[in-house]
Amino acid sequence: MSDHDDTGRHRHKPHIARETFAFGATDRRRGESDRAEHRSHPQKANRAAAARDDGLDANSSAGDDTRLTKRQRRRRRKSRKVSEVAPAAATDVQKPAAPAAGMPRGARKYGRARRGDGDSPGAPEKPTPAKNAPTGAGGEKRPSAAPFRAPVEPEKPPIYAALDLGTNNCRLLIAVPTRPGQFRVIDAFSRIVRLGEGLGRTGSLSRGAMDRATAALSVCAQKIAAREVTRARLIATEACRAAANGAEFIEEVAERTGLSLEIVPRETEARLAVSGCGSLIDRKARGAVLFDIGGGSSEIALLDLRGPHTRRLASRIVAWTSLPVGVVTLAERHGGRNVTPEIFERMVAETVELIEGFAGRDRLKDLVGTENFHLLGTSGTVTTLAGVHLGLERYDRRQVDGLWLTAEESDTLVRRLAGWSFEERVANPCIGSDRADLVLAGCAIFEAIRRVWPARALRVADRGLREGLLTEMMVADGVWRRRDGRRAG
Repeated sequence: MSDHDDTGRHRHKPHIARETFAFGATDRRRGESDRAEHRSHPQKANRAAAARDDGLDANSSAGDDTRLTKRQRRRRRKSRKVSEVAPAAATDVQKPAAPAAGMPRGARKYGRARRGDGDSPGAPEKPTPAKNAPTGAGGEKRPSAAPFRAPVEPEKPPIYAALDLGTNNCRLLIAVPTRPGQFRVIDAFSRIVRLGEGLGRTGSLSRGAMDRATAALSVCAQKIAAREVTRARLIATEACRAAANGAEFIEEVAERTGLSLEIVPRETEARLAVSGCGSLIDRKARGAVLFDIGGGSSEIALLDLRGPHTRRLASRIVAWTSLPVGVVTLAERHGGRNVTPEIFERMVAETVELIEGFAGRDRLKDLVGTENFHLLGTSGTVTTLAGVHLGLERYDRRQVDGLWLTAEESDTLVRRLAGWSFEERVANPCIGSDRADLVLAGCAIFEAIRRVWPARALRVADRGLREGLLTEMMVADGVWRRRDGRRAG
């Protein structure tokens, strides 16, 4: 082909290759600056790139795209899409525009409308986006996330503690209420402290006895604090009632352990014993005698059960007494290690004489000895007899609590223990060295009660004042109230 036209003039070839090369070099430099600007100001960089592309193509037609590089054509397409979406987002804030094709994937996820929404006649109006709601690509409002709600934890049941500091033992129970009239024990403590040791001779608590009791009470204080107890009642019984320095000892306990104990009267002690053991009374019984053989005193309550059944058996007490005799005081007067049959009988006779001074002893005279009458015993004495009867190698409350002993079985057990030597009593796992010198004094009190109120059977209760304290506190707080507002029982 010639380089001259028809007129003979020289036709110059356009230097396309050089121009393209120069244009490509400029584009590379511009791309590097664009990337740096995009990293620091991404929105500003996008607007600048769109402006350059528009200025470059102001005198070009749509068919001139072939003169642009791939990067420029990609920027031109992107700027057109942004310019199409931006006016719609600016003019209609309340109702975001549907994302355009090619929009980033995250924006499509939040901006996509359900099929048929917004275009059909009578479609409900879309809710107004919340103020300062997060925005997606293209400027549309993303739906705000639902507020976080922490899972609601079930309300924790209240925790109760009951402590009984007696003449011989220090006992603690910590429990939570469950079904009406019941509770679950979560912690317990029991230790023989012999607080009333020597009380019958001196009339006061000895220094050694008070130190032993205070050490046990310190353990109880730690347990109460560790369990975060909601409400507690801590009582002291006969030893602190009878001792000349009983009140001073209570103050000393408060200073050394932080526990505030109250010295309860004998009537309260008898009522608490009934409240704690009442559930073990036979439903068919018309009358019962409940007794609690303690270290310094023995509480006896006569229950007339003729009438509608009720859980509050304390209301059925027709007579009660507190005998000023217990296993510690009786053993100190008569001896507890070498007990001959004559000594044993003297202890029984002394206790019978005290019972005969009880004015209300005949209130159940028409029921005593019948099929509708039984004894209910709660003390270390009767639980020890039950353990020996079962032949337990180790004391087990689950097998003892609620056990029935017939009159013949009780006779056999008392005679059996009375015939053992001190060493034989120590060797028995249900007695041990802690009770070996006290158990026969308890058997003598038990035998005296059986002679005054003979019964066909005895029911053994491994429960007592602590359970009564827990029951009364829970009833007072209404933790067993039914849905209709009435209390259970």
